[in-house]
Amino acid sequence: MDYRTRYLDRIIEVPASAWDSLLPEHPAAGLVSHGMLAAFEEADCLGPQTGWEVHHWTLWDAEDNLVAAMPLYRKWHSYGEYVFDWAWANAYARHGFDYYPKWLSALPFTPISGPRLLRKHNDLMIMPRMLADLKALDGSSAHCLFSDGLNESDLKAMLEASWMRRTGVQFHWYQANYKDFEDFLNALSQSKRKKIRAERRKVNEQGIRFEHKTGADLHENDWAFFYACYERTYRMHGNAPYLTLAFFLRLHESQPERSVLFLGHDELGPCCASLLFRHKDRAFGRYWGAIRDYPFVHFEACYYQPIEWAIREGIQCIEGGAQGQHKMARGFDPAPTESWHWLRHPSFANAVEHFLSKEGLHMEHLLDELQEHRAFKSVR
Repeated sequence: MDYRTRYLDRIIEVPASAWDSLLPEHPAAGLVSHGMLAAFEEADCLGPQTGWEVHHWTLWDAEDNLVAAMPLYRKWHSYGEYVFDWAWANAYARHGFDYYPKWLSALPFTPISGPRLLRKHNDLMIMPRMLADLKALDGSSAHCLFSDGLNESDLKAMLEASWMRRTGVQFHWYQANYKDFEDFLNALSQSKRKKIRAERRKVNEQGIRFEHKTGADLHENDWAFFYACYERTYRMHGNAPYLTLAFFLRLHESQPERSVLFLGHDELGPCCASLLFRHKDRAFGRYWGAIRDYPFVHFEACYYQPIEWAIREGIQCIEGGAQGQHKMARGFDPAPTESWHWLRHPSFANAVEHFLSKEGLHMEHLLDELQEHRAFKSVR
């Protein structure tokens, strides 16, 4: 095919209809939609000032139709990625090489697995063309984080182009035809069930009450309160927040059905909030925060309230975000993740390949071990 590559400095350089026509049938496809990527860019979360330079890869046919695309960023650091390569950057620096800039395909600040290469049809030449284009860019390396939906020909092309697979683990809650939250609790072991009931009782005794809002029920004052919680929590951990209030407002304006906000109230008013993104029958736990702190409220806001809501709404899975082995005690199960990496320098590529081989074996053992410590009864 007579394809040509074009890089975008902003997602709005292509119409939303053209970009979104490439989205596959995938639970997380909406999170790489035109509206979601535009919210990051228009709210100043990305750009040279943040170390995330937008450089989206797109492929066009001879009739100037968009046939494939991929979110792509030129990175000057490794913040906001959740797949950690700081040790690789340090090794480069110790040997007098520059690791940054590097190239990254990911959903910014969001450790959710989903499609990265978007395309209208499965032309076997599209993946090799994209990989060759990335190799031609100036930088130490290229990375595709939390990728999902690769077929056999994609995998073959990645391996033939010397890309390396890296595995990880997250924790997801799965629907099992629960009638209500009590039915879910009854599926857990006695010790885990007792612990959750005790935690919920203590939240109730502190006078905390919850509500959830989504779509048209969410207003600007709700987002302003949520952002105050989110910002305070980040700063308490010594970090500036990645996202701006404008991002959440922009996302709500373009995709109001995407967000589900859980708000906790004490006698003084709203005191905490957690946010999930929803796509059809799947939910993705994202951010949480509080302006007044109470014991066990984090578990209620981030796990128990969303699980109750998910059972009522017919949600089949809640992805719990990055890390957090403590989620297993709350009914979440381990789920593997996958990322892909290509390094230009042969010696460093060999060293990373050796490291990933050992790390991969460790992850296999870890997943097996975690399965043995699930919160559920042996017969579910």
